Amino acid sequence: MKNIEIAIINPSSIEDAERMMVTAAKLTQRSHNIGDLGDFTKLYRSDFTTLTVERLAGLPHPTLQKLGIVNIVVIGLSRRALAQITRHQNEVKFVAGSLQYSDHSESVSYVIPPGVEEFREDIERAYEVAGAKYKKLIAAGVDRDLAGYVLPQGFRTSLLISATPYQIKHMISQRTCRRNTEEVRYIMLHIWKTLTEYFPELFENSGPFCTRGVCQEGSMSCKKPMTSNIEELIEEIRL
Repeated sequence: MKNIEIAIINPSSIEDAERMMVTAAKLTQRSHNIGDLGDFTKLYRSDFTTLTVERLAGLPHPTLQKLGIVNIVVIGLSRRALAQITRHQNEVKFVAGSLQYSDHSESVSYVIPPGVEEFREDIERAYEVAGAKYKKLIAAGVDRDLAGYVLPQGFRTSLLISATPYQIKHMISQRTCRRNTEEVRYIMLHIWKTLTEYFPELFENSGPFCTRGVCQEGSMSCKKPMTSNIEELIEEIRL
């Protein structure tokens, strides 16, 4: 699982998202000063501080955080993790590796989930059998899409995530919760860590719901509130 790689493709777009957020807030308060496009351009190009971004990100006005797009690539996640993450559909788009178009007969690899050490050999054997069946089907001329049915959920793929900062923060809050698989938590914690390194004023106030108030899982709660320290949360996950 530790071989999963994550990167922010367009960090400059987050800078644009921050500027748009500040511009939108100024627009609501200074529209009386805007008489033409030149006035608006001056407003858009005006300076602002990271403190302003931090304050606006904390306001209960999510529209301010919906005027930009963050593009993230995740390499090597399992198709099980893919199924969980792509359940988010509001203000987010996904593009994943396609079993219909890609031929994996020479490059089949899998995620070994944490917590199954005593069954590792059994899982690896099952993966080998599935990979061999897939190769046999492809060699026999079976359509790639149909051959893909024999590949297990642990099969590795790649994922592009394109979403507004607001929705990314929601995904981080929901998917770093212990109710998710450790693979999904690992992915979302590293996305949170990377975004915070780039733009702390916008993304530091993300993280599990329990670190920012009451757990939203109700009776399904793990009853173990987490720390808001990203590094400690990552260390908590077994690799």
